[in-house]
Amino acid sequence: MALPVEEWRLCAARCWAALEPALRERLTAASLHDAVRLGCGLLRPEAEVAILRRLCRRARASKEPAAARFYREEGNRLFGRCHYGAAARLYSQAASHELPGSPEVSVCFANRSAALFHLGCFEVCLEDIARAESHGYPDRLLPKVLLRKAECLLCLGRLQDAADTLSVVENKIAVDGIMTSPTHQTLLKKLSQLKIKIHEKESCPEPAREAHGDIQRKLEIWEENDSISGASSSLSLNFDTERGRHLVASQDILPGQGLLKEEAFVSVLCPGESLFLQDSSETVWDTRVTNADLYCHRCLRQLLASVPCRGCSYAKYCSQNCADVAWEQYHRTECSLGALLLTLGVFCHVALRTVLLAGFAEVRRLVEWSHDGDKDLQNPEARCRHVSEAPDTRAGTRGIPGCNDNGQYQSSYQAVFNLLPHTEKHSPEHKFLCMLSVVAICKQLQEAGLEAAVLNQESSEKWSKPKTCEKTSGALSPELKTMAEAMLRHVLQLQCNAQAITVMQESGSGDSAVVNKKPVRLATAFFPVLSLLNHSCCPNISVSFSGTAATVRASQPIPSGQEIFHCYGPHQCRMRVAERQQLLSQYFFECRCQACLDELESDVKSVVSMRNSFCCPSCRAPMQVGEDMLCCSNEVCAISVSRESLSCRLQDLQQQIKEGLELLRDRKADQAIKTLLKCQMDAGNFLSPEHLLMGEMEDHLAQVYATLGKWQEAARHLERSIEIVEMHHGPSSVEIGHELFKLAQILFNGFAVSEALSTIQRAEEILSVHCGPQSTQIQELQEMKTCLSELPRSILQRT
Repeated sequence: MALPVEEWRLCAARCWAALEPALRERLTAASLHDAVRLGCGLLRPEAEVAILRRLCRRARASKEPAAARFYREEGNRLFGRCHYGAAARLYSQAASHELPGSPEVSVCFANRSAALFHLGCFEVCLEDIARAESHGYPDRLLPKVLLRKAECLLCLGRLQDAADTLSVVENKIAVDGIMTSPTHQTLLKKLSQLKIKIHEKESCPEPAREAHGDIQRKLEIWEENDSISGASSSLSLNFDTERGRHLVASQDILPGQGLLKEEAFVSVLCPGESLFLQDSSETVWDTRVTNADLYCHRCLRQLLASVPCRGCSYAKYCSQNCADVAWEQYHRTECSLGALLLTLGVFCHVALRTVLLAGFAEVRRLVEWSHDGDKDLQNPEARCRHVSEAPDTRAGTRGIPGCNDNGQYQSSYQAVFNLLPHTEKHSPEHKFLCMLSVVAICKQLQEAGLEAAVLNQESSEKWSKPKTCEKTSGALSPELKTMAEAMLRHVLQLQCNAQAITVMQESGSGDSAVVNKKPVRLATAFFPVLSLLNHSCCPNISVSFSGTAATVRASQPIPSGQEIFHCYGPHQCRMRVAERQQLLSQYFFECRCQACLDELESDVKSVVSMRNSFCCPSCRAPMQVGEDMLCCSNEVCAISVSRESLSCRLQDLQQQIKEGLELLRDRKADQAIKTLLKCQMDAGNFLSPEHLLMGEMEDHLAQVYATLGKWQEAARHLERSIEIVEMHHGPSSVEIGHELFKLAQILFNGFAVSEALSTIQRAEEILSVHCGPQSTQIQELQEMKTCLSELPRSILQRT
């Protein structure tokens, strides 16, 4: 959710409409500085502030012991049903709601360690046992946890450590005296069994295993650009009044060649909708899993056993180190504002974190510099027109916005600050909403006594836990007005410069032999160097992410002198030109890329229109496009059907497909096949054979047959899906790479060795171009190839 919740947007709209016309005019024409100054007095305590406080109560961000008990009990219930992965996530949610220092939090870690042990995650299990001990796990329950620790160490081959742990258990039992209860007898029996296992392993050590799956990752090495941080020397930074700042190939570039590696200057994890509950007198806690439960809130690494923040229930981290670094850099300020930030949306959160990471001194320097009429950042074209004809040297880039005095463009706050906010192009209502929101954040900082921390005037030791003071009334301090002005700038910048960090996330239950993944928006970030790339509906690069780092690779040959283009969203293969132009209007430009020009100037229907079209329900010929009625292109037939009726039919079909996938998730594969085959038959009566939905149904059927172990049927359906995807996206697209990856899994599991090896090779060639040799999918493909190539010759000859 990039923007604030709907109720706050409506509140801001009412406030705007109630303003005096003269004040609305002043705000519309106001600079960022004047907008903040005028807006500070518009948050009325009895109206906007009261509404905002009520909305914040719906965002679950504080510690709630009652919620912790609920999640722990739900975790115990699922653990008893052997759903260990789901149980571990619920124990994590319970731990995030427990108060720091309470004995209950140690129980959450101990329970989670049991789930992790059953999942075979022994190293992480040991970490949780250590957390349980350090948080004061009850002494009477410790022997059971220590036995689990010894068993983990045994499984990891650390025999001496396991023996030492068993000695601790024995000594503890001796100190506690004779134990005769059934539970204690079970512990003694387990202790005896583990001692025997250790003795057996010491007597007959297992032979060292070859690490077939541990394939050496290839390192991508390039000569770094001396003017653009993180960029390859094959790029140069240019500027002209039409295209602004942009990157150009300074030499011929090959497909798959790395062009840029950049760490996000700032990133904020996108929360899940379950964090927001409707107003209700009944307390309900949501057990749905969101990105907030699955990924570290600082480094975006996938979580298995999260470390909760000591002050709030929302922030979770992959390690104590990440938690400590986040606290020191920004979370000590954000922690007590969690509900407000969740209510006001990710863009406001990114804006706040940006200024916190930059530090007040740098923020003030650039804000004051922007007030200088001779360095007007609202019109950098006028200031930098002279550089458009400068030679491509460090001296020539010195005047380009964002470059330092040496002509270097770095991933810095100065580069972020110089991204265009397009202040004059946003609607007055939107600017007003953003202004009210950032002023609300700064007022909350002032009322909570956090101003000194924001301004870096106190050491971190004085802020070891969230701090609240008596609320103060009055206007914002001059320093917080400066912060608000910078934040307003950043919120407006994000509409055109926000970069979504995406991950390939498993869809479905995750326990299938064929892993189905789809791209999911994980976080919103500022990448100053990546933001230099202009848009094209047919880009020549691919962007992939690893944690908070973005890597840009050429997706096709790029000759020297050609501009490097990124796709901001709608690709020409996915959408018609009119729809693309409408979506791109949010970036305040009319796309004139070659793909759009070719389609606009051509009399022929776009490929997307032809392949995603309806066909005649009677003769199945293509339907001709009309406003309200569609006519059959077959003159003999000449049937007319309303667009609305066909659209309703398509919606019904999509709902039936969804029901079929629900049956698959409920492990009712036979019923899922019947439903999807019926959907396929119905779709054939009114959709083009090349319609993308036809391909999606083939993909779903392949998944169901793979679940049943019917590998040949699964491969047949997926091959048909690949044909349709290739028609839409091309033979070397990343979409084809993902489909070939799934086909390789099916052929691998079905023991079709030669077909699997050729599919693996093709998938590797495509995915290495788009995702690089270090991607997870490439590693999995290489592991499959190694496994198949090491099969006995007799088996290979039979396949």
